[in-house]
Amino acid sequence: MNSYPLKNWLLFLLPSALGIFLFMIPIPYGEDVKVPIAILADLLNNQIAEYMSIIGLITMIIAALGSLVFAFVKPTRETFWSKLFNVTPFWLVTRILAAIFAIATVFKLGPEAIWSENTGSLLLSSEGLITFLFTVFLFAGFLLPLLLNFGLLEFFGTLMTKVMRPLFKLPGRSSIDALASWVGDGTIGVLMTSKQYEEGYYTKREAAIIGTTFSVVSITFAITILDKAGLSSYFLPYYGTVALVGFVLAVIMPRIFPLAQKDNTYIDGRPFENKDATPKHPVRTGAQLALEAAKKNSSLGHTVRSGFQNVLDMWIGVIPVVMAFGTVALILAEYTSLFSIIGKPFEPYLNLLNIPQAAEAAPLMVVGFTDMYLPIILAQGVITSQLTMFVVATISVVQLVFLAEVGGLLLGSKIPVNFFDLIIIFILRTVIALPIIAGVGHLLF
Repeated sequence: MNSYPLKNWLLFLLPSALGIFLFMIPIPYGEDVKVPIAILADLLNNQIAEYMSIIGLITMIIAALGSLVFAFVKPTRETFWSKLFNVTPFWLVTRILAAIFAIATVFKLGPEAIWSENTGSLLLSSEGLITFLFTVFLFAGFLLPLLLNFGLLEFFGTLMTKVMRPLFKLPGRSSIDALASWVGDGTIGVLMTSKQYEEGYYTKREAAIIGTTFSVVSITFAITILDKAGLSSYFLPYYGTVALVGFVLAVIMPRIFPLAQKDNTYIDGRPFENKDATPKHPVRTGAQLALEAAKKNSSLGHTVRSGFQNVLDMWIGVIPVVMAFGTVALILAEYTSLFSIIGKPFEPYLNLLNIPQAAEAAPLMVVGFTDMYLPIILAQGVITSQLTMFVVATISVVQLVFLAEVGGLLLGSKIPVNFFDLIIIFILRTVIALPIIAGVGHLLF
């Protein structure tokens, strides 16, 4: 340890401490509590909100046109730009569809179902999800290297091996992803996980587990949901239930289909390597690994270039997916009876759990697949039981893989989960979580 100069220690400690503060330490902000990275995104949003619809539209048009060009002009060698735009036919159609939806939404063209305030405009407006994602991606892309590149993952990975592998089937370094997802924001966790998967640190199975298990919504959103449900005074038991259910699901989901059946190989085809042996002196070993990692990443130019590429990858790769899948899902939720039909099987289950107004609540158990906010919006004026409102408010948070945000991000990332995986994971999380939530609800009401 003494062989490492002070420069290496500072290169490990200072960026890592700054990364922890920016991504994982909630601080007061107005009437809310947010992590600094979300506050920076909000501050930028306030300055450019009126232009964000056009900026988002331009981004999606560039993604579509660039992908069309690469569809006809195949690159002779792989470059950053070819990886960005050279996509499969399915993702090419997705990007074109996103551009069409964006044009319709910005200029109010075509059927109102595409651009109404509860569909396209919910995603692409001055206060829409894409506006938030655009600015979050900007800051997160440039600042993620503080968490990833300067030894923090190596240090905590060594310390947390005894916890993460037995409980969640994950390497110790995933503890930082999980914490950033849970305390900070689920979108940030997905980005961290995708980046590490691409760099060969996680297997396909591990990346899928982290991306679909720990990307919970922020505390601020949970407070908003509870306020809409008229249950603000129950925040502590409510968020305690969210944490309990989240833990139980994090233990169960990696051990069952479809996550347990994911290939346990790395992105380059290498088989799983168990590097989880706990060293005799974990703190000393973790510090040595961290110092070595920090030493390798001392180039400021490389860090800035890597951050810039992260931002473009998120903007071009993820935002069109959120727009395309999110708009289609919201149209189905708003203008069809699809979710009432597929939610029908939940009615006897809710009756079995002695949940009042089971018939009215059943569709709300599945509509959250489109957007995390829809269940509580649709419950207002329909659900009068406090117990049922508590169940709806809690389930809408712990389902996690809604298409308009985390689900869309997962599909747009390199993490190996597909649309049908998300459906199965969503249903299983709902079925497993409901008895726990109902049990707490019966104690409270």
